[in-house]
This record gives sequence, structure tokens and C-alpha cells, in this order.
Amino acid sequence: MNESFGKQEKLKSKVLIDKLFAEGKSVKKFPMLLIYLPLSEESENYHKTGVSVPKRNHKKAVDRIKLKRLMREAYRKNKYLVSNSLDSHYAFMFIYIGREIVSYSKIVSSTRELLKSLVEKETK
Repeated sequence: MNESFGKQEKLKSKVLIDKLFAEGKSVKKFPMLLIYLPLSEESENYHKTGVSVPKRNHKKAVDRIKLKRLMREAYRKNKYLVSNSLDSHYAFMFIYIGREIVSYSKIVSSTRELLKSLVEKETK
């Protein structure tokens, strides 16, 4: 299983991000929120993924950067849950909604639960 998180998998398109927030569905598992949207382009070979930590909850840039790094790593290690189960490709945005900085193990378990619930919702 490829556990990389390369350039082609990152969510960078402003148009796609705006569409994701306008039309996307969400799943919540504290301390994270996952917003997702199926990609309509047939040329997309990857899930597009972004992470966000609001400045409102974490004033220090050091804290936001650390949380983003942990969230990306947790997704990278667990993306096989969606890659193996879903036929179409999706755009994901992971948003950290907690006010405290939690441990990496909590972020991993939350990411795993979010991805499992996404697969359950989309395979029905």
C-alpha cells in the first residue's frame, strides 16, 4: 500500500475548495470535522485532501502548524480505509475543531473513525 501524500493528492484548487464548503457533506468526530465531496472529473486519479486549523481556536502559528502536521500524518497512515473501499474519488477537508492540543494517538483514532463513517455513509 502506497502511504505517500504527494503533490497530486493535495487540495489546492480555490474553485474546488469553495465548492467543497458550499456543497459538501460533513462528518464530525471530536476533535475533528471532515467535509467531503465526490469529484466529478473523471481525470482525477487521487483523493484531494486538505487540512485546516482555525486561528480563532489556536492563536500561535507554532500550534497550528504542529496540529496540521499531525493531521496530515494521521490521514497518510489511514488513507487506505477510503482508497480500498470507495470506487470514486473525493475531495476532503479535515478541520480541527478542538480548543486544546490533543495527543497524536487521539488524532489518529479520530481520523480513523471519520474515514470509517465516511465509507459507511457512501457505500449505502
